[in-house]
Amino acid sequence: MVIEIPELFRPEEVRELRAALETADWADGRATAGHRAARVKDNEQLPLDHPLARELAERVQTRLYQTPLFIAAALPQRVLQPRFSRYDGRGHYGNHVDNAIFPIPGTGEHLRSDVSSTLFLSDPDEYDGGELVIEDMFGTHTVKLPAGHMIVYPGSSLHRVAPVTRGVRFVSFFWTQSFVASPERRRLLLELDGAIQSVATDHPEHDSIDTLTQIYHNLLRQWSVT
Repeated sequence: MVIEIPELFRPEEVRELRAALETADWADGRATAGHRAARVKDNEQLPLDHPLARELAERVQTRLYQTPLFIAAALPQRVLQPRFSRYDGRGHYGNHVDNAIFPIPGTGEHLRSDVSSTLFLSDPDEYDGGELVIEDMFGTHTVKLPAGHMIVYPGSSLHRVAPVTRGVRFVSFFWTQSFVASPERRRLLLELDGAIQSVATDHPEHDSIDTLTQIYHNLLRQWSVT
């Protein structure tokens, strides 16, 4: 299930984020990749312990928990600190699958990467190439969104970033451990939630709203892992 979340950040907010990122001290992105992924990765990343990385990541995480569509789609149990990357001069990231388990810095705990997310911080006309290409059970999805928009997709998906041949591509990316590990079950819950919202909008007094809501929460209770 690939879900677009429009305008997570408004244009003026994106400009603030970009102004900070454009003057940042970037590092080789291969330093944070696994053994196999490092062979196909060519980009730059903001070090996780960089003060700017922590500041901007906190802004992203705060906004995520204020966004109903993200909550409904990801059912987040915990979100790993968002990271920031920069692609230019044919920078790319070849086919790879994200690590299943990530350590949570400074805690001794780990996060299961059920859901991957990419927040676009450059507009499509600012760079050529750089499409995020996701392959899942529903086919191949080629994604290049306006700045401030975000894409959410299963962490188990094979995906890549096409070479950037002009301009610079800035993004934030991160992983979420969901209360519901199965992407198929998350999709069903999202569709059921959408149906409930539609009925509640069109027929706010309809008796089926309570029944559908009961079914939703009983499925979530049955399928969730805490």
